[in-house]
Amino acid sequence: MAILGLVGKPNVGKSTMFNAMTEKVVDIANYPFTTIDPNIGTSYVITDCPCKELGVKCNPQNSKCIDGKRYIPVEIIDVAGLVPGAHEGKGMGNKFLDDLRQADAFILVVDASGKTDLEGNPTENHDPVEDVKFLLNEIDMWIYGILTKNWEKLARRAQQEKNIVKVLANQLSGLNITEDDVKVAIRDLDESPIKWTDEDLLSLAKKLRKISKPMIIAANKADHPDAKENIERLKKEFKDYIVIPTSAEIELALRKAEKAGLIKYDGKDFEIVDENKLNEQQKNAFTYIKEFLKTYGGTGVQECINRAYFDLLDMIVVYPVEDENKFCDKKGNILPDAFLVKKGTTAKELAYKIHTEIGEKFIYAVDARKKMRIGADYELKHGDIIKIVSAA
Repeated sequence: MAILGLVGKPNVGKSTMFNAMTEKVVDIANYPFTTIDPNIGTSYVITDCPCKELGVKCNPQNSKCIDGKRYIPVEIIDVAGLVPGAHEGKGMGNKFLDDLRQADAFILVVDASGKTDLEGNPTENHDPVEDVKFLLNEIDMWIYGILTKNWEKLARRAQQEKNIVKVLANQLSGLNITEDDVKVAIRDLDESPIKWTDEDLLSLAKKLRKISKPMIIAANKADHPDAKENIERLKKEFKDYIVIPTSAEIELALRKAEKAGLIKYDGKDFEIVDENKLNEQQKNAFTYIKEFLKTYGGTGVQECINRAYFDLLDMIVVYPVEDENKFCDKKGNILPDAFLVKKGTTAKELAYKIHTEIGEKFIYAVDARKKMRIGADYELKHGDIIKIVSAA
């Protein structure tokens, strides 16, 4: 399962965002390095469940369904704040960068209010564009450091073996960088790695980061009056990135208010359950929150998760079943499982994901909606309900 990493400098609301995403309690404090060890928690990708369309009542086993929305669990890792020079060991340095190895995509959290400097200390009028630039540079330099370790020896071996792709992929294997990633990244370089300059290697590190560690920029603290201008600047400066205005603090406040039974919250808007239960301060806070939600159409937190999986990681949701007529498993659970898989995954590959033995004994699959037989190479579509038929 693909893992999403939260990354950013200290004091930008990363731990608050992690809490809002996972409802797991982590330390939240107004000082750098509150997060010493990476926090790992479960959040959800949310998509339309086929139950409403099919007119059935589903009984999810590996996920949950609320009002026709399927909540599919995903893993989020919150890594402590990076400061300039982290790749050289500054701040908590390489430990944090190493914690990022396991992430397949990042949400880069920046302080859109401009109230924290590069190291996360309180300031005025700081440009968050600088934060993104330094954070990307830290990750580039981290990859570059791993890439160039014993470079001359590595380049000679690649030359001898005539397989630069395999040698580089081995060198970078701890970063979840594949041979396919390397192939794309070295396309414009000289065939002979011995001739690669330091500039070539740094450029290669940047390409590998873009290919293997895609990112969304979360312009956090978007409810601050100074944030609007900064968000526009971020969008203008980083046209190749998805920039999402977020307020982790508002999202967390809404989730807590819902837990306390004060409101009903659907992820985009809320309604107050009983005005009489609210004091004046709470009423004012909810009025302020309503205005923010009206401006941005939500807090941006769930949008970050969904777009990371569906847009950055190019994933789709499919529903394996054992009975194509009742859309259920052998125990009668309707639409029991929702699987997040890469776009382009075939019916046979899905069989292997369900169980190795099912994959090995695969005969054919059935599109349960169309009641139509499909072959091993059929590429799954988002929302497909699939029955796998395998040899007894």
